[in-house]
Amino acid sequence: MQSVFLITLVFLVWAVLHSILADYRIKGRFRRRFGDKTYRWYRLGYNIFATLSFVPVFAAYWLTPDRALWGAPAPWGWLMRGAQLAGLVGLVAAVFETDVGEYAGLAQLRPGWSPDHKEPMRLSGLYCLVRHPIYFFSLPLIWLSPALTRNGLTLAVLFTLYFYFGAKHEETGLRAEFGPVYDAYRQRVPMLLPRLRRCQGLAPVPSSDK
Repeated sequence: MQSVFLITLVFLVWAVLHSILADYRIKGRFRRRFGDKTYRWYRLGYNIFATLSFVPVFAAYWLTPDRALWGAPAPWGWLMRGAQLAGLVGLVAAVFETDVGEYAGLAQLRPGWSPDHKEPMRLSGLYCLVRHPIYFFSLPLIWLSPALTRNGLTLAVLFTLYFYFGAKHEETGLRAEFGPVYDAYRQRVPMLLPRLRRCQGLAPVPSSDK
């Protein structure tokens, strides 16, 4: 159980740092302190930091003692791999429904980009079915592995909790940005588990420049 404790501890440190740096209040303070020219690098730096700081989590996962819990025989293992592939396709589609340049932090480096520009609130496509499709499509990838180990189960539980509480934390900033419009969106579209129904009555909310 020492491996479970170590993985959990390292993951929690990563998750707390990741959430703090993603907070809209922290980003606002950074911008006021260092100015717009430095702030334009914030998103790219955040993505690089989030990736590199996850290395200790992977190290704890791979290097600590582990044991197999179960393995799915054919054809169930094939079906689970197929579901993982479907989740990966959905994840890529959800990412490309965003502004990929903004998401990666590269659009902010283009000439003429303004930190006051706000992305439009997306209410179409996958975002009409679930408020956080990137988190939703990540779930099959972490839960439907045909071979599950103790360390793998630990990470799956931690990621699931992080998706839930991370989505709650993220929506604090979205409600501050979009106000009652986002509250109405929350009432009509579920957070993590989509409702398989046609999207009706959801019009895109234009971006705003303060």
